[in-house]
Amino acid sequence: MSIEIKWFGHNAWTIQTSDTTILLDPFFDDSPTAPVKSDAVSADYILVSHGHFDHVGDTAKIATRNSSKVLTNFEIAEWFKKVGVADEMVIPLNLGGSIGLPFGTVKMTIAHHSSVLPDGTYGGNPGGFLLELEGKRIYFACDTALFLDMKLIGVAGLDLAVLPIGDQFTMGPADSLEAIKLLNPKRVAPCHYNTWPPIEQNAEEWAGLVRIHSGADPIVLEPGGVFTL
Repeated sequence: MSIEIKWFGHNAWTIQTSDTTILLDPFFDDSPTAPVKSDAVSADYILVSHGHFDHVGDTAKIATRNSSKVLTNFEIAEWFKKVGVADEMVIPLNLGGSIGLPFGTVKMTIAHHSSVLPDGTYGGNPGGFLLELEGKRIYFACDTALFLDMKLIGVAGLDLAVLPIGDQFTMGPADSLEAIKLLNPKRVAPCHYNTWPPIEQNAEEWAGLVRIHSGADPIVLEPGGVFTL
Protein backbone atom coordinates (compact mmCIF):
# COMPACT_ATOMS: atom_id res chain seq x y z
CA MET A 1 0.00 0.00 0.00
CA SER A 2 1.22 3.52 -0.73
CA ILE A 3 1.68 6.18 1.95
CA GLU A 4 0.70 9.80 1.26
CA ILE A 5 2.85 12.44 2.93
CA LYS A 6 1.86 16.10 3.03
CA TRP A 7 3.91 19.10 4.20
CA PHE A 8 2.20 22.11 5.75
CA GLY A 9 5.37 24.14 6.20
CA HIS A 10 7.88 24.22 9.10
CA ASN A 11 7.79 20.70 10.62
CA ALA A 12 4.06 20.06 10.26
CA TRP A 13 3.30 16.89 8.28
CA THR A 14 0.56 14.35 7.77
CA ILE A 15 1.33 10.72 7.03
CA GLN A 16 -1.69 8.97 5.55
CA THR A 17 -1.79 5.19 5.43
CA SER A 18 -4.62 3.08 4.06
CA ASP A 19 -6.72 3.67 7.18
CA THR A 20 -4.85 6.02 9.54
CA THR A 21 -3.92 9.72 9.55
CA ILE A 22 -0.82 10.63 11.55
CA LEU A 23 -0.04 14.29 12.20
CA LEU A 24 3.41 15.53 13.22
CA ASP A 25 4.13 18.82 15.03
CA PRO A 26 0.84 20.53 14.08
CA PHE A 27 1.79 24.21 13.79
CA PHE A 28 -1.06 25.87 11.86
CA ASP A 29 -2.90 28.82 13.39
CA ASP A 30 0.19 30.92 14.14
CA SER A 31 2.30 29.68 11.24
CA PRO A 32 3.07 32.23 8.52
CA THR A 33 3.42 29.47 5.92
CA ALA A 34 0.71 26.89 6.68
CA PRO A 35 -1.88 26.85 3.86
CA VAL A 36 -4.74 25.89 6.24
CA LYS A 37 -5.78 26.51 9.83
CA SER A 38 -6.08 23.86 12.50
CA ASP A 39 -9.86 23.57 12.19
CA ALA A 40 -9.38 22.08 8.71
CA VAL A 41 -7.08 19.32 9.97
CA SER A 42 -7.99 15.94 11.44
CA ALA A 43 -5.86 13.08 12.72
CA ASP A 44 -6.07 9.70 14.41
CA TYR A 45 -2.64 10.12 16.01
CA ILE A 46 -0.51 13.20 16.69
CA LEU A 47 3.26 13.06 17.24
CA VAL A 48 4.93 15.96 19.06
CA SER A 49 8.72 16.11 18.93
CA HIS A 50 9.45 18.71 21.63
CA GLY A 51 7.96 21.54 23.62
CA HIS A 52 8.60 24.66 21.54
CA PHE A 53 5.48 26.59 20.51
CA ASP A 54 6.09 26.02 16.80
CA HIS A 55 5.91 22.24 17.31
CA VAL A 56 3.36 21.80 20.11
CA GLY A 57 1.30 24.22 18.03
CA ASP A 58 -2.38 23.33 17.84
CA THR A 59 -2.10 19.80 19.22
CA ALA A 60 -4.56 20.25 22.09
CA LYS A 61 -7.27 21.77 19.87
CA ILE A 62 -6.93 19.12 17.16
CA ALA A 63 -6.70 16.21 19.59
CA THR A 64 -9.74 17.32 21.57
CA ARG A 65 -11.86 17.89 18.47
CA ASN A 66 -10.89 14.59 16.80
CA SER A 67 -10.25 12.35 19.85
CA SER A 68 -6.71 11.93 18.51
CA LYS A 69 -4.13 9.92 20.44
CA VAL A 70 -1.09 12.10 21.25
CA LEU A 71 2.40 10.56 21.37
CA THR A 72 5.21 12.62 22.87
CA ASN A 73 7.78 12.52 25.64
CA PHE A 74 6.66 11.96 29.23
CA GLU A 75 6.96 15.57 30.37
CA ILE A 76 4.97 16.97 27.45
CA ALA A 77 2.41 14.18 27.83
CA GLU A 78 1.81 15.23 31.43
CA TRP A 79 1.56 18.89 30.36
CA PHE A 80 -1.08 18.07 27.73
CA LYS A 81 -3.20 16.43 30.42
CA LYS A 82 -3.02 19.64 32.45
CA VAL A 83 -4.16 21.79 29.50
CA GLY A 84 -7.22 19.69 28.78
CA VAL A 85 -6.29 16.68 26.65
CA ALA A 86 -8.01 13.63 28.14
CA ASP A 87 -5.65 11.33 30.05
CA GLU A 88 -6.62 8.28 28.02
CA MET A 89 -5.72 10.07 24.75
CA VAL A 90 -2.09 10.72 25.75
CA ILE A 91 0.65 8.12 25.16
CA PRO A 92 4.03 8.95 26.77
CA LEU A 93 7.35 7.90 25.26
CA ASN A 94 11.00 8.58 25.95
CA LEU A 95 14.19 8.43 23.92
CA GLY A 96 14.86 4.98 22.49
CA GLY A 97 11.38 3.75 23.38
CA SER A 98 9.00 2.34 20.79
CA ILE A 99 5.37 1.32 20.76
CA GLY A 100 3.32 -0.89 18.48
CA LEU A 101 0.06 0.64 17.30
CA PRO A 102 -2.63 -0.56 14.88
CA PHE A 103 -0.94 1.20 11.94
CA GLY A 104 2.66 0.14 12.76
CA THR A 105 5.48 1.10 15.11
CA VAL A 106 6.63 4.49 16.44
CA LYS A 107 10.09 4.87 17.99
CA MET A 108 11.31 8.09 19.62
CA THR A 109 14.87 8.85 18.57
CA ILE A 110 17.59 11.16 19.84
CA ALA A 111 17.55 14.82 18.84
CA HIS A 112 20.12 17.40 19.94
CA HIS A 113 18.07 20.52 20.60
CA SER A 114 16.23 22.18 23.52
CA SER A 115 12.67 21.85 24.78
CA VAL A 116 10.52 24.19 26.84
CA LEU A 117 6.74 24.49 26.66
CA PRO A 118 4.90 27.70 25.73
CA ASP A 119 4.17 28.57 29.38
CA GLY A 120 7.80 28.04 30.43
CA THR A 121 7.30 24.50 31.74
CA TYR A 122 10.23 22.12 31.27
CA GLY A 123 9.63 20.11 28.11
CA GLY A 124 11.82 17.06 28.69
CA ASN A 125 14.16 15.68 26.05
CA PRO A 126 13.53 16.67 22.43
CA GLY A 127 13.25 13.80 19.98
CA GLY A 128 12.69 12.61 16.45
CA PHE A 129 10.51 9.74 15.23
CA LEU A 130 11.20 6.55 13.34
CA LEU A 131 8.02 5.10 11.85
CA GLU A 132 7.57 1.59 10.48
CA LEU A 133 4.30 1.31 8.59
CA GLU A 134 2.94 -0.29 5.42
CA GLY A 135 6.32 -2.00 4.95
CA LYS A 136 8.17 1.37 4.91
CA ARG A 137 10.67 2.97 7.31
CA ILE A 138 10.39 6.76 7.65
CA TYR A 139 12.61 8.94 9.83
CA PHE A 140 11.63 12.44 10.92
CA ALA A 141 14.72 14.01 12.50
CA CYS A 142 12.66 17.01 13.71
CA ASP A 143 14.64 19.85 15.30
CA THR A 144 18.20 18.65 15.74
CA ALA A 145 21.87 19.17 15.15
CA LEU A 146 23.89 16.64 13.20
CA PHE A 147 24.91 13.63 15.33
CA LEU A 148 26.92 10.52 14.53
CA ASP A 149 24.29 8.06 15.81
CA MET A 150 22.23 8.89 12.73
CA LYS A 151 24.24 6.08 11.15
CA LEU A 152 22.56 3.63 13.56
CA ILE A 153 19.11 5.00 12.72
CA GLY A 154 19.72 4.29 9.04
CA VAL A 155 21.46 0.92 9.37
CA ALA A 156 18.30 -1.14 8.70
CA GLY A 157 17.43 1.02 5.67
CA LEU A 158 15.22 4.06 5.27
CA ASP A 159 12.66 4.72 2.58
CA LEU A 160 12.53 8.39 3.57
CA ALA A 161 14.41 10.77 5.85
CA VAL A 162 13.05 14.25 6.65
CA LEU A 163 15.73 16.67 7.83
CA PRO A 164 15.78 20.31 8.95
CA ILE A 165 17.87 22.64 6.80
CA GLY A 166 17.05 26.07 8.23
CA ASP A 167 20.29 26.55 10.20
CA GLN A 168 20.65 28.88 13.21
CA PHE A 169 18.27 26.79 15.39
CA THR A 170 18.86 23.36 13.77
CA MET A 171 21.33 21.83 11.35
CA GLY A 172 21.72 23.74 8.11
CA PRO A 173 22.19 22.57 4.52
CA ALA A 174 25.85 21.58 4.88
CA ASP A 175 25.28 19.44 7.97
CA SER A 176 22.16 17.95 6.42
CA LEU A 177 24.32 16.59 3.60
CA GLU A 178 26.49 14.85 6.20
CA ALA A 179 23.34 13.51 7.87
CA ILE A 180 22.17 12.07 4.55
CA LYS A 181 25.49 10.25 4.15
CA LEU A 182 25.07 8.73 7.61
CA LEU A 183 21.41 7.81 7.16
CA ASN A 184 21.66 6.65 3.53
CA PRO A 185 17.91 6.99 2.80
CA LYS A 186 16.32 6.26 -0.57
CA ARG A 187 14.57 9.65 -0.51
CA VAL A 188 15.05 12.79 1.55
CA ALA A 189 12.88 15.86 2.16
CA PRO A 190 13.80 19.17 3.83
CA CYS A 191 11.84 20.91 6.57
CA HIS A 192 12.11 23.71 9.15
CA TYR A 193 13.11 26.39 6.64
CA ASN A 194 11.58 29.55 5.08
CA THR A 195 9.07 29.97 7.92
CA TRP A 196 10.76 33.19 9.07
CA PRO A 197 13.70 35.21 7.69
CA PRO A 198 16.35 33.76 10.06
CA ILE A 199 15.85 30.29 8.57
CA GLU A 200 15.47 31.18 4.89
CA GLN A 201 17.14 28.68 2.57
CA ASN A 202 17.16 27.84 -1.14
CA ALA A 203 15.70 24.32 -1.16
CA GLU A 204 16.24 23.78 -4.88
CA GLU A 205 19.92 24.57 -4.46
CA TRP A 206 20.01 22.15 -1.54
CA ALA A 207 18.38 19.47 -3.69
CA GLY A 208 21.06 19.91 -6.33
CA LEU A 209 23.76 19.34 -3.73
CA VAL A 210 21.96 16.23 -2.46
CA ARG A 211 22.03 14.77 -5.97
CA ILE A 212 25.75 15.50 -6.31
CA HIS A 213 26.88 14.29 -2.90
CA SER A 214 24.56 11.37 -2.10
CA GLY A 215 22.49 8.62 -3.65
CA ALA A 216 19.25 9.93 -2.15
CA ASP A 217 16.43 11.32 -4.24
CA PRO A 218 15.53 14.82 -2.90
CA ILE A 219 11.88 15.84 -2.62
CA VAL A 220 11.18 19.57 -2.36
CA LEU A 221 7.60 20.68 -1.68
CA GLU A 222 5.77 23.95 -1.26
CA PRO A 223 3.53 24.11 1.84
CA GLY A 224 0.48 22.02 1.00
CA GLY A 225 2.47 19.76 -1.31
CA VAL A 226 2.02 15.99 -1.32
CA PHE A 227 4.06 12.97 -2.41
CA THR A 228 3.65 9.22 -2.04
CA LEU A 229 5.92 6.41 -0.94
